[in-house]
Amino acid sequence: MSNGDDSSDDVTDAVQTFLGEADAAYEEYDKGYTDADAILRRLETAIESLRDATSDDGE
Repeated sequence: MSNGDDSSDDVTDAVQTFLGEADAAYEEYDKGYTDADAILRRLETAIESLRDATSDDGE
């Protein structure tokens, strides 16, 4: 197929990965397994990974 289809699949995968990571982080926080600062760092890392995965190759 076209590169657009591959790109769309990559974005979908990246979003699903991010959402899974965010859900897991919030769940761990809710259960008291970690503190807010650790969760923020974890989410920042997940956000950066999502940005990288969804940015244009030329950037």
